[in-house]
Amino acid sequence: MEVSNTTPESIEVKYKREKQLIEKQQPIRSSLPSHLPRIEEIIEPSKVSPNSKKIGEEVAEILEYNPSSIFVRRIVRSKYIILEDNTIVIGSLPSFPIPKGNAGAGLLAHIMVSKFVHHLPFYRQLQIFKSQQFNISKGTLCNWFNATTKLLESLYDTLQKELLQSNYLQIDESPIGVQDTNKKEKLHMGYHWVHHAPLERLVLFKHAPNRSRNVPEDIL
Repeated sequence: MEVSNTTPESIEVKYKREKQLIEKQQPIRSSLPSHLPRIEEIIEPSKVSPNSKKIGEEVAEILEYNPSSIFVRRIVRSKYIILEDNTIVIGSLPSFPIPKGNAGAGLLAHIMVSKFVHHLPFYRQLQIFKSQQFNISKGTLCNWFNATTKLLESLYDTLQKELLQSNYLQIDESPIGVQDTNKKEKLHMGYHWVHHAPLERLVLFKHAPNRSRNVPEDIL
């Protein structure tokens, strides 16, 4: 058996690689939503002779934000005396969400949306109001909240009626900690029963102290 002692020959290999040049493109800025209101600001050149003729304009759109503001709606009702029969007439006072209350529908809707949609607890809302130079007690805010929830009961009943007309419902319960005035500084376990009608895209929440089968049976 012969063993080869030949040394491997080194070969130098050279090659050229073409680097693909990618043209750097400027980012395309998406147009601002058309449904947003526009406040137009016109800027004229500083020096325009009387013989100048306008040939066009350049438009730039910038997003801006005005923080929510609290204002007082001052309702002034004129009073008149009718001289023929010496009677007094006055303009009718519009109806308010809370009788004899001084909170308008816009403010009450803002409180509800802030709590349930934006998940802002009352103490956070009070801080925001304070930053807007409006101080209000927590008790007053709670009273407004309770009165507004009673106004929504008719909408809740209508939602339940519409949901129960569906031929297909999905129902499940989720545990949730509940505060009770009878158990101060303690949470007891409650359940949110979620009723979902996917075809009608309706969702109804019902609270129950337990997860018994009697809960869905009662509503169905």
